[in-house]
Amino acid sequence: MNRFRWTIVAIVVVVIAAVGAYFGLNGGKKTSTNDSGKKSVAIITDTGGIDDHSFNQSAWEGLQKYGKEEGLSKGNNGYNYFQSNDESDYKPNINSAIQAKFKTIFGIGYDLEPAVKQAAKQNPKTNFGIIDDTIPNIKNVVSITFHTEQSSYLAGVAAAKASKTQKIGFVGGVKGDIIDTFQAGYVAGAKSVNKNIQINVQYANSYSDAAQGKTIASAMYADGDDVIFTAAGGTGNGVFAQAKALNQKQAADKKVWVIGVDRDQKSDGNYTDKNGNKSNFTLASAVKEVGQAVIDISKKAQAGKFPGGKTVSFGFKEHGVYLAKDSMSSSVWSAVQAAKKKVESGSIKVPIHPKSYASVQ
Repeated sequence: MNRFRWTIVAIVVVVIAAVGAYFGLNGGKKTSTNDSGKKSVAIITDTGGIDDHSFNQSAWEGLQKYGKEEGLSKGNNGYNYFQSNDESDYKPNINSAIQAKFKTIFGIGYDLEPAVKQAAKQNPKTNFGIIDDTIPNIKNVVSITFHTEQSSYLAGVAAAKASKTQKIGFVGGVKGDIIDTFQAGYVAGAKSVNKNIQINVQYANSYSDAAQGKTIASAMYADGDDVIFTAAGGTGNGVFAQAKALNQKQAADKKVWVIGVDRDQKSDGNYTDKNGNKSNFTLASAVKEVGQAVIDISKKAQAGKFPGGKTVSFGFKEHGVYLAKDSMSSSVWSAVQAAKKKVESGSIKVPIHPKSYASVQ
C-alpha cells in the first residue's frame, strides 16, 4: 500500500513540475493558441494588388508590422491577406477569412462595402472594418475614413511651387467621392499658389491598369505638364514608368516629376539620367496611413475595445495623412509647411469635391 501511495505521489510531482515548466517557458501565459486567435487579423484587398505600391500595399505592410509586434505567424490563427483580382472575389475572400476564424477582417476600399456589410450582419461575433466608406448602425463594423483632401492640398502647393511650366496634371483612378477629395484638395492647393495655373485632370477608370496610366502620363508630359499627382492605386505605376522613361533620356533641367499617393513612393522615383548621374523624380508623396489604421484598430480589437458601430477619421491631427518631403527643395518644403499650419488652424477650409472633372484652366 505504501509503495502504491508513493508511486501516486511521484506521478503528481512529475505532472506539477511539467506544468510549471510549461508555464515558465510561456511567460506565465495559459496558451498561445487562444491568445493568437483573439489577435488574428485578415485584410481583403481591392483589385489593385498587394504590391500596388499604394493603398493595398500600405494596408499589408501595416498588418505585417502588427503581426510581428504581437508575435503572430502569417496564416490562419495569425495574420494574412486575401487577394481580390476583380470584384467577384470580394465575397468569396471574406467568406474564406471567416471560415478560417480570423477575429478581425478589414475590407480595403469602398468597393468592398456591400460585401462587408452583408458578412457583418451574418457573422455578429466577427469584427469587421471598412476603409474609405461608412457602414452605420452595425455594432461589429468600424468605418475608417481619411482627410485626404488635406494632404492633397499640400501636394497641390508643392506642384505649383516646383513647376517650371505652370502646367500640372492629376491622374485619378475611378471617379467618386473618395478620389474627389484628392482632386479637390490638389486643385485648391495649386491655385492658392497661382490662380492661373493650368491643371489637366484625367481619369483612368481603373485602379490596376498601369498601361493606361502610362498612356495618360505620356500625353500630359508631351503637353507640357511637368508635375503629375497620381491618385489611382496600381494604375499610378504607369505614371512612374513614363516619368522614368523620359527622365533617363533628358538633362536634369528638363526633369518631369510625379507626386506619389497613399504610401511614401520616393524609392519608385529613383533613376539614372543620360549622363550617368543618379537622381530621383518623386517630388513628394501624399501619404495615407492605411497601414497604421489597420494596426490601431487591430490592437483595440485584441484589447477588447473594438470601436464597432463608430466612424474613425484620420487627418493631420490624428497623424493619419501627411505629405512626405521626398525630393522637394527647401523653398518648396517651406511653402508646404506654411500651408499645413493654415489648414490645421482652420484658416483654410479645403474642399472635398471638385467643381468639375474636366481639365481646370
